[in-house]
Amino acid sequence: MTVTVIARNTFKEAVRDRVLYLLLFFAAVSILFARVLALLTVGDRVKIIEDVGLASISFFGALMAILIGTGLVYKEIEKRTIYTLLAKPIRRHEFLLGKFLGLVLTLAVLLAAMSLIFLGLVLAHTGRIEWGLLVAVVMIFFELILITAVAILFSSFSTPILSSLFALAFYLIGHFSWSLETLLKKIPAGATRTILRFLYTLLPDLENFNLKAEVVHHLPIAGAQLLYSAAYGLVYAAFILGLAIVIFRRRDFI
Repeated sequence: MTVTVIARNTFKEAVRDRVLYLLLFFAAVSILFARVLALLTVGDRVKIIEDVGLASISFFGALMAILIGTGLVYKEIEKRTIYTLLAKPIRRHEFLLGKFLGLVLTLAVLLAAMSLIFLGLVLAHTGRIEWGLLVAVVMIFFELILITAVAILFSSFSTPILSSLFALAFYLIGHFSWSLETLLKKIPAGATRTILRFLYTLLPDLENFNLKAEVVHHLPIAGAQLLYSAAYGLVYAAFILGLAIVIFRRRDFI
């Protein structure tokens, strides 16, 4: 019940944040701009609209998770409401979990709004609803769950600006982790290769959640692949949240 109450209050607080609506506005503009881009580009216009639309949903969803998530804990400390909360029978892990679930709920609502705009644009262009696109949207949601956990982790010990930079770096590295694998094949055995191998193993591969190409080009997607990607995101998010809880428990607010 404690986690639920904190999650509900976090959701109410997040939906009142003006930054969220600003990002939602730019996300909508970016999705609608795909229509203009398709008209100016040579190629299959439907595929261009779908590809740009899904990329916009993924990018702006990640920005929402990072910019809102990295300030959740810091705001409580800055306003000194953290002292009132922790003085009550609320454990620190319940506080973090409530913040995490509240933001995940917020992102789910925003993702649904962006998806409606996106599907509406595709419907206006093709005359039919492409339900298969929702598969890619669901995978984006699992990616946002992981990014939210990362934002909570950094916000548990750092300022919003640094936390945002760290979380954004995590997002970018996660989508380009394949380059580390390519680099590993070219570097001879030694300390450098060992370090790179460690980083490649530790850092997440966010491309596991990227099904834009498969969905846009109507390629077959194995159910096992979807289950693996979902489980990968949830397990990694749980690991990151565990680290955040350990750090937050050791933090002294006095």
